[in-house]
Amino acid sequence: MISEKSVVAIIPARGGSKGIPRKNIKLLAGKPLIAWTIEEAKKSKYIDRLILSSEDKEIINIAKKWGCEVPFVRPKELSEDDTDAVEPVIHAINALPEKYDYVCLLQPTSPLRKVDDIDGCIEKCILNNAASCVSVTEVVKHPYWMYEINAEEKLTALFPDKFVSRRQDLQKIYALNGAIYISRTRELLEKKKFVTSETVGYVMEKTNSIDIDDEIDFYSAEFIINRSNSYS
Repeated sequence: MISEKSVVAIIPARGGSKGIPRKNIKLLAGKPLIAWTIEEAKKSKYIDRLILSSEDKEIINIAKKWGCEVPFVRPKELSEDDTDAVEPVIHAINALPEKYDYVCLLQPTSPLRKVDDIDGCIEKCILNNAASCVSVTEVVKHPYWMYEINAEEKLTALFPDKFVSRRQDLQKIYALNGAIYISRTRELLEKKKFVTSETVGYVMEKTNSIDIDDEIDFYSAEFIINRSNSYS
């Protein structure tokens, strides 16, 4: 709890995955991918309750083994490839008899996010009385230097009026990194999305912002973890 506001955190983890089969329980540096998120979330000083939302029995059992509560089984129709990411969160809110002031979404595909990031995002949202807060990271490839290829196979700048020749002169641009989303519960139920015109951003370090979508992301995360362990 923070400022007398209660917080429930939800980890969504379905069984299907096209990029990496059984991704959410694939071993990353010796632990199931989902375990990295569970461990950090359990360290939070603000999260009052941590739950898993999944339709998959094996994922459910592994999450329980690592100390995550599983109060319900997610309906299979909310676990399809085209299911909007917010739908399992809304289902979880409505499935819980207890009511919470804020809901936090922690996707298991961000294993390098730390508890300081989680609590920092929660603080920024609640202490600033924001409707919602999401984690972002500074982009590596600036959009002002991006192009489309037209029908004649010629390059066309996406932002021809904003081209900047020197990197030092580029303004900072941020992208969602998928690691942390927090919102007032009533706002999320009403608008059915975390990002609105009232959303504030919490900036995370690039090394903590890897979002595992394919094997390259997976190996990158494992390399960072192993390198960090070798220095500790």
